[in-house]
Amino acid sequence: MRATRVAPTGIERTFREDEIIVTKTDTRGVLTYANDVFLRISALDEDDAVGQPHNIIRHPDMPRAIFKLLWDTLKNRQEIFAYVVNLASDGGHYWVFAHVTPSYDAGDRIIGYHSSRRTPDKAAVTAVAELYRRLRAEEQRHSSSPAALEAGWQLLQDTLTGRGQTYDEYVWELTNGGLR
Repeated sequence: MRATRVAPTGIERTFREDEIIVTKTDTRGVLTYANDVFLRISALDEDDAVGQPHNIIRHPDMPRAIFKLLWDTLKNRQEIFAYVVNLASDGGHYWVFAHVTPSYDAGDRIIGYHSSRRTPDKAAVTAVAELYRRLRAEEQRHSSSPAALEAGWQLLQDTLTGRGQTYDEYVWELTNGGLR
C-alpha cells in the first residue's frame, strides 16, 4: 500500500494491444479483484492492490470532472467509456480506454463495478489530453475542492455543448478516428 503520494516521473508505461486490464470494485470503489495485467502495469502486488481504493492509481492530471461524470453515470446504472491516465506505484503513467459497468446481484441491486481497459489510440490520447489539461487548469484556479469540481464540471459541459456532443459522443468520435 502507498504510504505517501507517488510523484509522477513522466515515464509512460504501456501494455500490448491484445492485453486487457481488468479490475472489480465494491460499491465504494474498493478493489476486490485485479488481473495480472493491471498488477504489472500499475507496478503493484496483489496484496497492495486488493482491498485498497481504486483511486490508488489516480494520476494528478486526471480532472475531477471526469470522475464525477464516471460516478454519476454508474450510479444511474449505465456503463461508461472513458479515456483515463493512471499513475503506477513507481511514478510511471499509463493511458487506457476504459469500459466501466455496474455489477448486479440476483435482486438487481448494484454490488460493485467492473472495468476493462484496452490500449488507447495515440491520436485519441493526444486529443483527450488537451481537453483534460484545460479542465485541470480550470479546476486548479479554485482553492476549495467543491469549487474546483464545479468549475471543471461547468467547463466540461460548456465544451461538450459547444461541440453539440455528449461525452459518450466525444469519446466515440475520438475512438473512431475523428478529432485528429
